[in-house]
Amino acid sequence: MIQEIEIAQLRSLTDLIKTRFNYDFGNYAMSSFKRRIQRIIELYKFSSFDALLEKINTCDKKYFQDFISEITVNVTEMFRDPSFWVELRENILPNLLMDNQTISIWHAGCSSGEEVYSMAITLKELDCLDKVRIVASDVDMAILQKARDGAYSLKNMELNAKNYERAKGTLSIDKYYKEQNGKAMMDKSLVKDVIFREHNLVSEVSFGKFDLILCRNVMIYFNQALQNQVLKVFHESLFKNSYLIVGSKESLIWCEIANKFTIVNNEEKVYKKTKD
Repeated sequence: MIQEIEIAQLRSLTDLIKTRFNYDFGNYAMSSFKRRIQRIIELYKFSSFDALLEKINTCDKKYFQDFISEITVNVTEMFRDPSFWVELRENILPNLLMDNQTISIWHAGCSSGEEVYSMAITLKELDCLDKVRIVASDVDMAILQKARDGAYSLKNMELNAKNYERAKGTLSIDKYYKEQNGKAMMDKSLVKDVIFREHNLVSEVSFGKFDLILCRNVMIYFNQALQNQVLKVFHESLFKNSYLIVGSKESLIWCEIANKFTIVNNEEKVYKKTKD
């Protein structure tokens, strides 16, 4: 049994990662980070925390990318929180498209891409997919490739289909994928114009302006200081009167720039930027 990991040990690990690979986990919520490190130690059968530390100190970039994939949270599904997708379909997207001929959307922390495909399907059913520029970003290159590939486990499609129905999809979700080698292969035409890019919310700045930013269930793994920093990047990345959407357990109410947003839908965590 591996001994309980101390906070000081976690700090030594985050310092090493920042020095060697310029990834800053220092402002992650330590309880969550600790659980994931504990899982890695057990999964890869490290004899001790120091053995993991030594491995990170000597590993190559490929191994480190695998480590990143284990650390970052990649649990998601299509049309997650269906009531949110109803709000998006019936109010947010029509409002944006009423005022703009084209719009831009950023999925920040897109994980394996289920949210991106959900968005593309929604836009297609609103007959406006060709009017929207989508950027999907994540820190994890391996999971980003999975998003590009759009190949998902067939066993997950039952839940995805139920979510789609509750999200008021107008067709049937199986119209958007084909079964191949035990996988659901999503229709690539849905994302042919999507830009998938590596982006680290922890350390990087704004790279463009958007009408809608979605960052759902990512910031719960950050401490308050880092959440503030990331929300400032989102504020800078939004046009005035554009929308920011966060996860069901996340909020802008407490943050330093809360007065620059208004609440559009508190239940679905939809905010509008009202001040530069």
